Amino acid sequence: MKIDKRHLLNYSILLPYLILSVLGLIIVYSTTSASSVLSGTDPFSLVKNQALFFGISLVLLWVIYRMKLTFLGNSKIIAIVIFVETILLILARFFGETRNGAYGWLSLGPITLQPAEYLKLIIVWYLAFKFASKEDLIAKYDYQVITENQIIPRSLNDWRIISGILVGLVVIMPDLGNAVIVVLTIAIMVSVSGIGHRWFQVILGSIVLGAGSFLGLIWIVGVDVMTKIPVFGYVARRFEAFFDPFADPQGAGLQLTNSYYAIVNGGWFGRGLGNSIQKNGFLPEAHTDFVFSIVIEELGLIGAGLVLALLFFLILRIFLVGIRAKNSFNAMMALGIGGMLLMGTFINIGGMSGLIPSTGVTFPFLSQGGNSLLTLSLAIAFVLNIDASEKRDALERELEVSQY
Repeated sequence: MKIDKRHLLNYSILLPYLILSVLGLIIVYSTTSASSVLSGTDPFSLVKNQALFFGISLVLLWVIYRMKLTFLGNSKIIAIVIFVETILLILARFFGETRNGAYGWLSLGPITLQPAEYLKLIIVWYLAFKFASKEDLIAKYDYQVITENQIIPRSLNDWRIISGILVGLVVIMPDLGNAVIVVLTIAIMVSVSGIGHRWFQVILGSIVLGAGSFLGLIWIVGVDVMTKIPVFGYVARRFEAFFDPFADPQGAGLQLTNSYYAIVNGGWFGRGLGNSIQKNGFLPEAHTDFVFSIVIEELGLIGAGLVLALLFFLILRIFLVGIRAKNSFNAMMALGIGGMLLMGTFINIGGMSGLIPSTGVTFPFLSQGGNSLLTLSLAIAFVLNIDASEKRDALERELEVSQY
């Protein structure tokens, strides 16, 4: 007896995704309409673009959910995706548009493509496939399997070489935010690959030590010296704001200081939806990097806290799919996607609150950005497919047992 996946849809993941996406459309309109009116353009232009991507996302979500899960584990498909992504990253870096001193956007008629956004999901898919294919050996020989007993990889097909090339292409955009998310996602994938739990502590310690050392280096040598390093450029200025945003409130600290003002304006209950002051030309990138500051200003700490709670609920449900999965590839895919979402949320909240340097990362679902929304939607589609397939396999096994 074949069980239709339509009856196994996980609404505890689907409904939060839909609520957050629709809320994102409202927030995009709220944060962009005033500036559009002042500039004499259509106040609905950006929300229409977001709605277009949301519509495409819903169609792709349904198509991917109905597909057989075996397509995810097809090595030829993965190789093609990696090759296409590499080409798109190269084109975006050397022939794409520049925004705020960085490359990364390819214009395809009315649609703009940002390949670095899709890399976050692609790297999860690729590493889940690579590590799952060696699960038995990893269980027996631990980390030696994924490093092939070589600190320095000797094959171009080594996952470290391929991951390094892809991350390097994002770094030279320069797109520090997405590069950090990809690196942290890789660390998560290595941690859930089946290696000993002690290696997670080593990875976490290395990340904390590396980040701390990097910030210490900038503090010692000074931001002005760091800005002279090729590729680094404008990114270094964000570290200056991190150390003391009020030292240059009209320059490097402009975003962070106005983010603080937005949070203070919001208080506990907010000024009301659409009534933000800071979005009216005071806070740059109010609809992307610092959108959650506007959410706090308009909905208050309580309203923003509820939004954040819903997002964390979604992430926890995705993690639960990975924890319950019997197939190692499915488990790593779900855990990697949950980790990717968690890292994106942490880095955005950390940046807008001054806990970490601002990196230009969008807030999941709420920030304006069709590519970001589409990437997240594809990730949700994969998780829904994995969850339904795992449930169906479990039910079919139970039916087979009951027949004997």
